[in-house]
Formats: sequence, structure tokens, C-alpha cells
Amino acid sequence: MLVYRLTQLFDSVKHTLFIIGTSLIVFLALRNSIVWHMQQFWGASGDFWQRQWENLFNFFGQNELLLSTVGSFIFTSSVFWLSNIFLMVLDVTGWPAALLKYKIQNSKNCPLRLSDMKRAIKVALFNQIVVGLPTSFLIYWVMKWRGCTCSPNDLPTFHWVVFELSVFSLAIEIGFYYSHRLLHHPKLYRHIHKQHHEWTAPISVVSIYAHPVEHVLSNMIPPALGPILMGSHLASSWLFWALVLMSTTVAHCGYHLPFLPSPEAHDYHHLKFNQNFGVLGVLDRFHGTDSQFRASLAYQRHFLLLSTVPVSQQVPEPSKKTSE
Repeated sequence: MLVYRLTQLFDSVKHTLFIIGTSLIVFLALRNSIVWHMQQFWGASGDFWQRQWENLFNFFGQNELLLSTVGSFIFTSSVFWLSNIFLMVLDVTGWPAALLKYKIQNSKNCPLRLSDMKRAIKVALFNQIVVGLPTSFLIYWVMKWRGCTCSPNDLPTFHWVVFELSVFSLAIEIGFYYSHRLLHHPKLYRHIHKQHHEWTAPISVVSIYAHPVEHVLSNMIPPALGPILMGSHLASSWLFWALVLMSTTVAHCGYHLPFLPSPEAHDYHHLKFNQNFGVLGVLDRFHGTDSQFRASLAYQRHFLLLSTVPVSQQVPEPSKKTSE
């Protein structure tokens, strides 16, 4: 059994590293060109982002506590709602209708009742403001103890940020997978995690529709583990947190849209409850908590859609004759 699990883990890690490695190689190859064009666009000598961070730092009175807590709250909340607003309109109004063909569970929440959307928004705002703000103060003190900074004089280099993002991704996989599985324990599930799973067909804003304990344990701590481990600059943390918020928005949106990461895995988790607990899929592969998903039609549809043809048409439901 151990050999089998190690083989599964190796296959999953190899697949993940191939994707990350290919992306990094392409990104690094384009870096010099990107930097040159950005310099020409801004008419600067390469210090544009440095000056923007200095302006932000000065705006908060050079107070690291305020920038790290209130500033982080404003930034992450803005990213979250800007990422969600279009999808929220689509869920409630069905506009634009051309996108409805990309709905994964097309018999549910299509269209979504306005009362359900209001309920989801209310819980999301509560978690962001009442739960999130106090927790961000605690995270700040841990990050300060670890040596994290937000000074304009300590901004990381491009290459270091790329390395940090890789470490952050592995850290959130570990933190989220095990905290998520813990919340599925029967003694905890009915009291805490069941609230999140009220949505068997998720919508984007449901990514932070959760019990306060879950919001802290699974939504806030795992994304902070990497920056704490690395002693990272706040700018690196903000970049990663923005990516996490946009990623979880897509994962919960309920639509497999062209040119966006596939949400099939997490949508399947909401449908079946006992599959796909992680972010990258590495630990799901190791622990075998994706075996049912890998045998499903959803897994065949779990790929980056590079055309306007919906995955439901590219990988259609098997006909009755075929299934018989």
C-alpha cells in the first residue's frame, strides 16, 4: 500500500512540476522583453513598482501595522469582489446568455434566486469584516515575529518572488488539504463545514461562505503559511493572496469557462463531498481521495478549455446504448 501511494504521489508531483516548470520557463524567457516593454510604457527606469509601493507605504503613514492589516483587508476585499461581480450578475440574471452553456451542473442554480445570493453575500461580508479583520491582526504579529516586512526598501527581486510563489503553492496545498479533511470529520462536519456544503452546486461567492472557524482555519491560515515560512515581504504576500482569491473564485464559480483554470475538481467535491480536498491535487493523489473523481466523466472534462466549444460537447454524456 505504501509503495502504491508513493507511486501515486510521484506521478502527481511530476505532473504538477511539469506544469509549474513549463510556466516558469516561458515566464522567465519572456521576462526581459516584458520588463523592457513595461519600462517603455511607464516611461520609467524600472522603478515604477518601487515608487508605487513607496506611495502606498506613505499613504498609511509608514505604519506597518496599518498597512499589513487594514491595507491587506482593503486589497484582498477589492480583489475578491472585483473577481466575483461579473459571475454574480451571470448567476442571478443569466446574462450574458451565451455563457450559460458552460455551466457545469446546469440543472442547479440556473438562474440563482436573488434571496440565495443575498444570503451568500451576507455571510461573505461577515467573514471578511467581523472574522477576517481581527484574524489579520494575529497573522500580522506572527509574520512580524518571523521577520516579514513591508518597507519599500526591502522589496524582493523578480527571481526571488518566482521562487516564493512556488513555495507558497506547496504550503497552501498542505495547509488546506489537511485542514479541509479535518473539517470533514463527522464530529466537526455537522457543526462547522456543513454550512459551506449547503451549496452542492457552488457559485463564486461561496468560496468564503463558511462557518467562522472554517474561514480562519482553511481560508486564512493556509495562504499565510508560505509567507510566514519564507519571512516574505508583504508585497509577495499580496501577490499570492490575489492569485489565491481569483483561483478559489474560479474553482467555485460553477462554470467551466474558456481560458480559465478548470473548476471541475472542486465542483465535484461539492457534488460528492468525499473527493478532491486539496488545491493542486498532489495530496489527493497520495491519499487516494481522488480515485472516484479520476474514474468520473468530470475528470475527463478536467482540462484547460482552449476553445469556445463547451467541455460538455467535447466530452458528452455517454449514450444509453454505450452505457448498456
